Amino acid sequence: MNDDKTSLNIHLIAIGGSGMAPFACLLQGLGHSVRGSDGPLYPPMSTLLDGAGIEPMVGWDAAHLDPQPDLVVVGNAVHRDNPEAVEAERRGLPLYSMPQALGRFFLGRRRPLVAAGTHGKTTTSSIAAWVYTDAGADPGFLVGGVPKNLGVSFRAGGGERFVIEGDEYNCAYFDRGPKFLHYRPETLILTSVEHDHADLYATPEALLDAYGRLVELVAGDGRVIACGDLPQVRQVAGRARAPVTFYGLGEDNHLHPVGGAAGVETVAETAIPGRSGSRFEIDDPEAGRVEVVLPMAGAYNVTNALAVWAAARRDGLAAADVASALGRFQGAARRQDELGTAAGVTVVDDFAHHPTAVEKTLAGLAGRYAGRRLTVLFEPRSITAGRRFFQERYIDAFAAADRVLLAPVHYAGRWDADELLDTGRLCEDLGRRGIDAHHFAHNDEVFTAALESAEEGDVLVTMSSGSFDGMPRRLYDALIERAS
Repeated sequence: MNDDKTSLNIHLIAIGGSGMAPFACLLQGLGHSVRGSDGPLYPPMSTLLDGAGIEPMVGWDAAHLDPQPDLVVVGNAVHRDNPEAVEAERRGLPLYSMPQALGRFFLGRRRPLVAAGTHGKTTTSSIAAWVYTDAGADPGFLVGGVPKNLGVSFRAGGGERFVIEGDEYNCAYFDRGPKFLHYRPETLILTSVEHDHADLYATPEALLDAYGRLVELVAGDGRVIACGDLPQVRQVAGRARAPVTFYGLGEDNHLHPVGGAAGVETVAETAIPGRSGSRFEIDDPEAGRVEVVLPMAGAYNVTNALAVWAAARRDGLAAADVASALGRFQGAARRQDELGTAAGVTVVDDFAHHPTAVEKTLAGLAGRYAGRRLTVLFEPRSITAGRRFFQERYIDAFAAADRVLLAPVHYAGRWDADELLDTGRLCEDLGRRGIDAHHFAHNDEVFTAALESAEEGDVLVTMSSGSFDGMPRRLYDALIERAS
């Protein structure tokens, strides 16, 4: 699937990024000579690169461009004054952002299936990668998380489909547009549209327009599969040149559970013992009524599964095969990811940071762990999460929690005090809702408070769009030690 006739020497600046490291491995698998540089790397990215035979150079140095590469791929965290970027420009070397390079080397001769949206794109693209793989379609894929059934976040594949998570964040310092505009969708799944990334999109309308441009990229013989439950999605879908399939829980969608939202049943002990899941039926035009038992609770997980059903059936995957694969989907890492139970306390790790995602995730977890005390450790890690823009929204977002422990705003130094999320005020507002809430100056204090107050039967949920200083693993290890 390589669009170049010869092997190229490719240098990646910031090769250890969560997207760049898998992409480096994909390039290496195509037969290119891949090298790169970054700060000191740690697992899992260091392990990933080592497994591909790639040994990154440490630090930034113009000499890292010797011998001279054929092209340079620049990560989106790299600044214009990076010594290697400066030297690459001085030499006139071709510069690519990762999305540009992905488009060149992997998407040109494939049929890209792009899952985009403010929420749910990682889970949806993970489901799609698994369903297509399990059905024997051998897709390529590059996902922002790790589908547990597959064990990896990327694969070149040999089939015509390439599943890609369509990120709305910027590409590189020389390409400030959203990544997904480089992904050439033949089929686009649009899960949601809601204002986020306020550092890049000053207004909701600006982000709405970006999604509109993505929708317009789908050719007339392609397909837009959009969540019709959301008015903003329907608004954006109105810009489509391609036919649109609306999916969701509402009965006014083309694809919905039989009986609409009321047709979704929460069931226990389904495909994963000890967990709750969802059972629903789909009226398929060719296969008739098909039952799906999804080992994941929560309405948003049902809608994600419906989106993949629409794409897979359009591609001719058998209804029985799709239903079977959905019934065995184990989830994506860091998406309601249960690490385990020790000393009677269960630890769950999740990526949610936007208030809508936090609210939906906690509602799903409250159903999954019904009757147990839910303690949420939340780190306002992303630039948007740490700003006052969502101050009031977070009050409702934590409604399903029994206890909330707020870490300090990660990027507090980037904003004036009147622009920052006021965690103290948020705790007061949550307290008036009957939720026991506390805020802390350091992550270690959050760890200590969670551990000291944890009792048998509790569920500790860590929520952050970053590493959270290894919080979920630290908690679980400490609980194992407590139990020994």
